[in-house]
Amino acid sequence: MKILMFGRGVIATIYGWALERAGHDVEFYVRPGRAAVYGEAIDLDLLDARRRPWGRRVVERWPVRLRETLEPDHDFDLIVLSVSHHRLAEAAAFLTPRVGRATVLVFGNVWTEPPAAIGGLPCDQVAWGFPGSGGGFGADGVLRGALLPSVVFGTLGRSPTDRERAVRQAFREAGLRLKERPDFRGWLWIHFASGAGLLSQGLRLGSMSKLAGARGDLREGLLAGRELLPLLQARGVDLRRHRGGVLLFRMPTWLTAPVLAWLTAHVALARVSFAAYSDPDAEEPREVCRDTLAEARRLGISVPRLEAAEPHFAREGTGRV
Repeated sequence: MKILMFGRGVIATIYGWALERAGHDVEFYVRPGRAAVYGEAIDLDLLDARRRPWGRRVVERWPVRLRETLEPDHDFDLIVLSVSHHRLAEAAAFLTPRVGRATVLVFGNVWTEPPAAIGGLPCDQVAWGFPGSGGGFGADGVLRGALLPSVVFGTLGRSPTDRERAVRQAFREAGLRLKERPDFRGWLWIHFASGAGLLSQGLRLGSMSKLAGARGDLREGLLAGRELLPLLQARGVDLRRHRGGVLLFRMPTWLTAPVLAWLTAHVALARVSFAAYSDPDAEEPREVCRDTLAEARRLGISVPRLEAAEPHFAREGTGRV
């Protein structure tokens, strides 16, 4: 399969590497002028957990192919679109006249109605998924992260199409296990809101990485996520269909917070994932918290912990949330 990764971010790089290693033809689309800045290779320091629960460390310099143009008559089979949720509309608008015959995998956070989030992209050419990996580029340009063994795919109330099955097969060939979520809209919103709960406390500390091992702050993050469950219900999410997804936030925090603190402090995969989010100026965590709080206010849902963290993610000088 000929695959275009949209952008050269963390998720695009990790999964682009895995897909190429599985025999797929992978390129990256980057903004004009960025190819010279990025160079012809990416330095990787990954913990690859696809075959070993404790992970296998991969340190290598990976040669990549970057392109700065995308013509409508391209021959890519799949475009993997993994961008921050607040950049999705812009990226979809760019791709709409250039999608050609490719399938577009929307591979990340969504907080609006999914069909509206993709703008003019043809719905019958869109597949939905969510990565199970993460990491970050350091000041030295090295991507440090973890490739977890599974990824999430879903549909919006119907069975997967032939296009969607082909995308799933490509990820299977890359050695990844698939988790299917038939109510993907609900799953995405639960993931977004639960992330906002933990991110709000990470921002309060200065970065998400500082939550690792911090029992009291993790407890506050779990409680912030619990306060967001009524917001999800108000948006029409049937939490009974997602018991596993909300269990962590419904369980007693005297039990979950110490376990989560121990995992993030001592288990390599969890520790690497948290440590990668060390940039105090990262935009996406703030946007997630702002948009979650804005929706809670719109619907009149009380979220006191998210409100209390607002000074740490509100835009200076605008008061926007």
